[in-house]
Amino acid sequence: MKAEKKSRYDKAYLKIAREWGKLSYCKRKQVGAIIVKDRMIISDGYNGTPSGFENCCEDEDNLTKWYVLHAEANAISKVARSTQSCEDATLYITLSPCKDCSKLIHQSGIKRVVYLEEYKDCSGVDFLKKAGVEVAHISNLDE
Repeated sequence: MKAEKKSRYDKAYLKIAREWGKLSYCKRKQVGAIIVKDRMIISDGYNGTPSGFENCCEDEDNLTKWYVLHAEANAISKVARSTQSCEDATLYITLSPCKDCSKLIHQSGIKRVVYLEEYKDCSGVDFLKKAGVEVAHISNLDE
């Protein structure tokens, strides 16, 4: 795919991920993720509590509850419950992955990660690069 067309698709999928993140009930940070394979969206996710739990993500001290799932973990979990596979897919996410989610991304077979904002800890991105996963940071969706 030509670079200009690839950039247009990357930005479009990131915009979808951003909209998906708005569905999160988390107050501190809303994060969205989309997994794309062969130019088809095969999964989506946003940060939140597991199925069957209350939708409140923060405790009384406004700290994130330990069992809240990150957007990319939710999206990967949905694929695991389907007939799809993440092998050679691209993950579009509004916030760069943490170190724990980076392990899931690599193990799931995702080969490319495109993100919008930088997470405070870059060790997840560093791990992905070391593992051979292509990582791209797009900071402006309007250009």
